[in-house]
This record gives sequence, C-alpha cells and structure tokens, in this order.
Amino acid sequence: MSLKNNVFIAVGSNIGDRFEYISKAVKQIDSHGKINVVNTSSIYETEPIGYTDQDRFLNMVLQVETELGPYELLEELLMIEDLLGRKRGKVWGPRTLDLDILLYNQENIKSEKLTIPHPRMQERAFVMIPLGELELGSKLASAIASLPDKEGVRIWKQKNGEDVFALFEN
Repeated sequence: MSLKNNVFIAVGSNIGDRFEYISKAVKQIDSHGKINVVNTSSIYETEPIGYTDQDRFLNMVLQVETELGPYELLEELLMIEDLLGRKRGKVWGPRTLDLDILLYNQENIKSEKLTIPHPRMQERAFVMIPLGELELGSKLASAIASLPDKEGVRIWKQKNGEDVFALFEN
C-alpha cells in the first residue's frame, strides 16, 4: 500500500488566456500517475503584489493526494510550468503559470530549493482565501480576517457542485 500525502498547491496566471493556463495545469497535474486532484477552490481574480505594473492574476488552490515526496512533486510542478510556457524573469513579475506547494502533510521543510509551509502564504490573501475555502476554513478564519489586501481578491469563477473539475466544464 502506498503512502498518500495530502498537499495544497497554489495556482496562478496573469499572461494570455489565464483561465486556459490554469485549466491545462490542473489537468496536467491530475493526469500524472502519482498525483490525484481531490479538491479545488473557486478561481479568484487578484491584484498583483510586489511588482504591481502588470495584469491581474487568476488564482486558486488545489488539494491533491500524491505518492511523490515533496522534492519529486516540486520537480513535476516545475516541469508543468515549463511545458505551459513559464519564463523566469522579474521576481513577482508576470507569468503564464505559477505553481507553489503551500502545505505538504503537516511537514516543515526548509532547504535551498523548497520551504514548506510556503514562506509568505499567511501574508497573501490571494492564497489564504482560496485555501480557506477548502477544508482548512475554520483554522484559517482569523488569519484571513486580519489580512490587509483582502479587497484585492474577488471571486472570478465560483466553484459550484461537488465535482473537482466542475470549474473547467463549459
């Protein structure tokens, strides 16, 4: 029997057809033999942070179960970013796709390549609000309430129904 790790992944895009990039990323992740998407948040449109002279982002959070270790999962997510045209330039700059591991089980990892929990997630409404929509809601309510940039995070496509892929169906 294989160990299933419970992982939350942030997904974001602000170049080109943002929804198309997010849709393709979710399908790529789920089509991996050792990763299963078990839940998704709604999709939010959010103001850019840090470098603000760029288009708004679409953001969401995925809950996945995986047999992959955290570093293997990171490598897969980086490959998906590359496959979907991610170019690494300006820090916090525009991107076709951004995939970040937020939480990996209850683990704390700090290395040159990976920090879990994601180091700035608790400061970012565009991460915390969709994360709070998933099963962590009650634990995160007070943290979300105290975030200063909540008004920059608006529902773009509401998740309705129980199907994980309901957001991406026409």
